[in-house]
Amino acid sequence: MNVLIDINIILDAVMNRTPYADAAQKLFLLAAEDSINASITANSVTDIYYLVNKSYRNVEQSKQVLLKLFTLFKIADATGIDCQKALDLNMSDYEDALVATIAKRIKADYIVTRNLKDFENSPIPAVSAENFVKKL
Repeated sequence: MNVLIDINIILDAVMNRTPYADAAQKLFLLAAEDSINASITANSVTDIYYLVNKSYRNVEQSKQVLLKLFTLFKIADATGIDCQKALDLNMSDYEDALVATIAKRIKADYIVTRNLKDFENSPIPAVSAENFVKKL
């Protein structure tokens, strides 16, 4: 199964944000076991680093988080065409529209996110981490 993991799920797992961390961390395990083919967007990596480093206040530890992510998840680039196509989606949040556009291009079966409402008009169905883990 091919999934695109939204930034909020990554941050839930890495920063141990309750009550969401358990399901998010299970996704990490599924990726590590090769039970799923999971990707994150390249444009989310800078935001992940910024937020993790802001929380940890430790550059080396923050870099280690990224290195672990790079071993678990494929990095899906954001192309110029993706940026343009995202504008055509009937979605109010451009960043989410870009995630949906990338998910479509990489042929993701699902976008795993906590912001289900923001992906109502996505061409790829969105599912919560909890529900995704239950489906497997």
